[in-house]
Amino acid sequence: MSSSLPLIEQFQRAGQAQVFAFFDQLTPAEQARLLAEAGEIDLAEVDRLNRTLVAKNAGAVGVNLDGLAPAPYELLPANGGDAAAWARAKTAGEDALRAGRVAAFTVAGGQGTRLGYDGPKGTFRVTPVKQKSLFQVFAEKILAAGTRYGKPLHWFIMTSHQNHAATETFFTENNFLGLDRARVHFFRQGRMPAVSFEGKILLETKGSLALSPDGHGGSLRALARSGALDLMQREGIDTLSYFQVDNPLVRAIDPAFIGWHLLHRSEMTSKMVPKAYAEEKVGHFCVQAGKLIVVEYSDLPMAIQREVDAAGKLRYLAGSVAIHMLDRDFIRRVAAGGEGVELPFHRADKKIPTIDASGNPVKPEKANGVKFEMFVFDALPFAKNPLVIEARRADDFSPVKNADGLDSPKTCREDQLRQFARWLNANGAPLATDATGLPAINFEVSPLFGYDEDSFASSWSALTAKPSLTDGLYLT
Repeated sequence: MSSSLPLIEQFQRAGQAQVFAFFDQLTPAEQARLLAEAGEIDLAEVDRLNRTLVAKNAGAVGVNLDGLAPAPYELLPANGGDAAAWARAKTAGEDALRAGRVAAFTVAGGQGTRLGYDGPKGTFRVTPVKQKSLFQVFAEKILAAGTRYGKPLHWFIMTSHQNHAATETFFTENNFLGLDRARVHFFRQGRMPAVSFEGKILLETKGSLALSPDGHGGSLRALARSGALDLMQREGIDTLSYFQVDNPLVRAIDPAFIGWHLLHRSEMTSKMVPKAYAEEKVGHFCVQAGKLIVVEYSDLPMAIQREVDAAGKLRYLAGSVAIHMLDRDFIRRVAAGGEGVELPFHRADKKIPTIDASGNPVKPEKANGVKFEMFVFDALPFAKNPLVIEARRADDFSPVKNADGLDSPKTCREDQLRQFARWLNANGAPLATDATGLPAINFEVSPLFGYDEDSFASSWSALTAKPSLTDGLYLT
C-alpha cells in the first residue's frame, strides 16, 4: 500500500475495521502474519470491486451477447490451411528459438485435490511407464528444445502461496529435473480477499484473512511484480509460451505457434482445438465489436453452442484450451493497467469458511461471500493483431483434472500412448492399435528423444540399431 497511514488505520478508514477485531487477542507472531496478509490488499481495488460487482445496485452479472460471432482462425494444412504459410511460421519460430527470444511459462498454482492427491499438481505422476511427474515432462520438453535449437530456454513457473515451498523443494530434491537451476524461476500468484455480500473482507480465523488466488489472469501482473519481465528483458526474451500445469500433451515449445505469433506481429496468439461435441466445457473464441474474446461455456446459451452451419458443422467450434503466446511488452502494459488496458475481475459466489462476530468458526452450507478472479484470455481484446491458430487435440490437449472419467489420469495416459503409437507408425515402425489408435502394449517415449512429431522423426532416423532403453523408448 502506498498510504503513509498506519495499516490498521487504513482499514478502519476504508470501513474494513473488522479485519483487526481480534488483533489484541493474537500472539506477536499471529499479529505479524495478519499485518503481512493485510499488507497485500489494495483497499482501493476492493472498494471498486465492491461497487461494481458486489453492491446490490451493481447490475446483473452476465455476458453481453449482442453482435457475437465465431472467431476466425488459421486452419491446419490438413484441414485446408495454407501449407506454405505454416512452413514460413515454423521457420520463423525456429529462428526465434535459436536467437534465445522465447521462454516457457507454466501456471502451476494448483493442488491435486480433485485427483485425490496431496501435493502440488505439477508433482503428480502421469506417464505410462516411468511415471514421470507433470513437471518432469515439461522440463524434458524444454531441455530437449534447448538442445535442438542450440539455446537453453528459461522456464518461469507461477506457484501459489499454498504450494510454493513444496514446489521449490520438489525441484531441489530432483536436481531441477536436469535443467540449469539458474534458468528456472519461481514466483507466487497474487491473492485477493473474499468479501461478504455486504462487501466486508472476511476473516478465515481471528488472525488470518480469507484469501484466494486471483485467477490465471493474475499471472500477468505476477510476472511484472516478481521481476520476471525485467529478467526477460535483460536476457533478450520477448516471447512467452504460456500453458497450464495439468496438460502434459501440450507442445510447450512449438516453433510454428511461435512463428505465427511473430510473423503476424501479434501481442497475444492462442491455440484452439475443435470442440469434440457441442456441450464440451471449454471456452469459445468469438469476435464482438471487432474484438477477439473468449466466452466461457457457462455464459454461452446452449442453443447457441449447438448452432451448426450449412455443412452441419458447429458454428462455435473453436475451443479455448489455455495455450497462448504472449509478447513481453504487452504483458507489462496489461499488468500496469491504465489507458483502458486492464483485465476485469469476475465475481464468484462461494461457500467461504470464516468466523462470526464472536470469533467462532463458521462452515457455511450455502454461498456466503464473493471471491474475485481474473482470466488470462480477457487480455485478448487489448492485444494488437490477436490471432487464433488451429491445433490438433491429439497433439496438444489431454489435461489431468479429475480422478476418474473425462480428463483423468487414465484418459491422459491413453492419449499419450496414442501419440507415441502415431509417431512410430508415421516413421515406418508398424504398431497395431485399436480403432481409437490405442496400442495393445504399454510403452513410453521420453521427451528427450522426441517431444513432438518432428523431433521424434529426427531422433528415429538417427538410430542405427533397434531402440533400447537408452534411446528414450521405455517398454513394459
